[in-house]
Amino acid sequence: MAGTGSTHRVRHDDGTLAFRKTAALPGLLAFEARGLRALAGAGARVPAVLRAEDDLLEIEWIEDTGRATPQTEEAFGRELAALHRDSRPPEAGADWFGAVDGHPHRPAGSDRGQVRAWLGAAPIDLAPCDTWAESWVVRRIVPLAEQAVDAGSAPERVRELAAALAELTAGFGPDSPNTHPGAAVLGGAEPSSLVHGDLWAGNRLIDAAGRSWLIDPCAHRGHREVDLAMMDLFGGFGPGAWEAYEEAFPLADGWQERVLAYQAVPLLVHAVLFGGGYGRQAEAALEHAVRLGG
Repeated sequence: MAGTGSTHRVRHDDGTLAFRKTAALPGLLAFEARGLRALAGAGARVPAVLRAEDDLLEIEWIEDTGRATPQTEEAFGRELAALHRDSRPPEAGADWFGAVDGHPHRPAGSDRGQVRAWLGAAPIDLAPCDTWAESWVVRRIVPLAEQAVDAGSAPERVRELAAALAELTAGFGPDSPNTHPGAAVLGGAEPSSLVHGDLWAGNRLIDAAGRSWLIDPCAHRGHREVDLAMMDLFGGFGPGAWEAYEEAFPLADGWQERVLAYQAVPLLVHAVLFGGGYGRQAEAALEHAVRLGG
């Protein structure tokens, strides 16, 4: 999901190429730059940030002339698994969920209030939270549902389902038993990972050597199934990616059932930004999530 602004290739005096983008939304590109740097620090392959300002971002130019093959998909699955596995908290008691200023430390001074971030061009709240239920449901699903309904982009039922989901997952945290309804919806209380956060096929480049590069992140600490669900939403990834991921870093039982539930946030964002049928799709995703916890 691209934010508002322009993008183009630039050639510097020394002949090097770069990708330059501008945005009308204050802070969007700074958030993207922090995400790219956090992903790079965690070992992901991303373009280097060359210049970052409030309304301008310049990154390394990547020639995305490669094609997806069984080999590229398998390698991508392994690399994503490594990112999620190796970015988990370094010590007991250090876990949290939300926005990143670096890796892997909780941003100082941001324990309260909101942290303004973007999924595409939609503002979202990524304030650091002690529980995934608060970060994903309370700070994202509920307000996005309100926005979509108020804008007439989603049926009133979406607001009701979001409130029901918040009630179902209330109190679900690291010490909750797997019998808590939140475990069925959110996948159990596993540690957070650094996730790309907007991992649809358009945000992955393949170069001539068959290497995958990640761009345009909504990087944050969250549940790793967020990235898997986003990969599934619009397609574009071969089955070998999931198979290699599962082999390298097995997912918790029932993850396939949670894919639709984890698609609720990007579908709500699409409803807010584009309207159309996305509101009804978000309704179906939330209905599914509530059924999982019921």
